[in-house]
Amino acid sequence: QVHLAESGGGLVQPGGSLTLSCAASETDFAFQYMGWYRQPPGKARDLVALIYHGGATEYADSVKGRFTISRENGKNAVSLQMNDLGREDTAAYYCHVVIQGYDYWGQGTQVTVSS
Repeated sequence: QVHLAESGGGLVQPGGSLTLSCAASETDFAFQYMGWYRQPPGKARDLVALIYHGGATEYADSVKGRFTISRENGKNAVSLQMNDLGREDTAAYYCHVVIQGYDYWGQGTQVTVSS
C-alpha cells in the first residue's frame, strides 16, 4: 500500500506562515495528481490545492494568492506554502494522492491559527 508522510503543521499567529509537506512511499509509478484537503471542526473536508504531475495547479478560492503548492521533481512529493494565515484556515489538513487511478489519504496534520 501507498503511505503518505505529512509534516509541517502546528500553531501559528494570524498573518504568519507555515509549509506543509507530503511524500508518498510509491516509487514505481508517478502520481497523477496530489494535493491537500482540510476539514475544520464540525465541517466537511474540502479541497485546498492540488497539483497535476505535469505541473498544472488548482486552488480553492479562499486560498488563492496566499497558498502555493509545488512538487518535488522526480518524486511523489509536494509542499504547500501557506502565507498570511487567518483563523479561518484552522483545520486538520490531509494529504491526498492519486496513483494509477487509486487514491490514498494521509493521517492528517493540525494547523491552528490563533493569537
